[in-house]
Amino acid sequence: MKVHIITIFPWAFTSFLETSIIWKAREKWLLQVELYKLNEFAKDTSGHVDDKAFWMHGQVLSPIPLSRAINSIFETTGKIPVIYMSPTGQKLHQELCESLSRWLDEFIIICGHYEWIDQRIIEMYVDYEISIWDYVLTGWEIASQVLIDSLLRLKPWVLGSSISHEEESFTEKLGRQKEYPVYTRPASFEWHDVPPVLISGNHKLIEIWKHDNLR
Repeated sequence: MKVHIITIFPWAFTSFLETSIIWKAREKWLLQVELYKLNEFAKDTSGHVDDKAFWMHGQVLSPIPLSRAINSIFETTGKIPVIYMSPTGQKLHQELCESLSRWLDEFIIICGHYEWIDQRIIEMYVDYEISIWDYVLTGWEIASQVLIDSLLRLKPWVLGSSISHEEESFTEKLGRQKEYPVYTRPASFEWHDVPPVLISGNHKLIEIWKHDNLR
């Protein structure tokens, strides 16, 4: 999976890209991330990429640097999908993640700042507006990290086992419900015991217990 990220704050991804499964996937070339600092596409040497919105309070990312950034990527990749992380976009959920991960191999993410970008960029370039829930963030770098993580872990060879993600919360196998409780050793911890069925070795009863304890 290759992701081109347009952002004012590329350093917001430093820790994210060096952590856990993300780092291991990059080492195996299962994930490639290209960061584009939006200010480098500003219309003048000032580096300003926002402007006052018409009839609204606050600043909005201008269409000029965004258009330049997107087209500069298209020049090397050809036309690829563009995703804008937006509070008004389609809600991100497991079923959508599964659908996107099956075919989305290279794409662009636009990280807005504050709430919006110029609407004309959405109309001209954006293929998907995606929201991680009903709230507004100062910067949408965090939201883009959520999207990348949720898609990447569904790709082949990223997790330790090919079936690791098949029986998790919200998966089809669990009827899109939350996962059952999980336990590890010791079997008894401060007067709280692991349910006896889980250490019984009876696989049929364990499967029934898991089904009955979906949350």
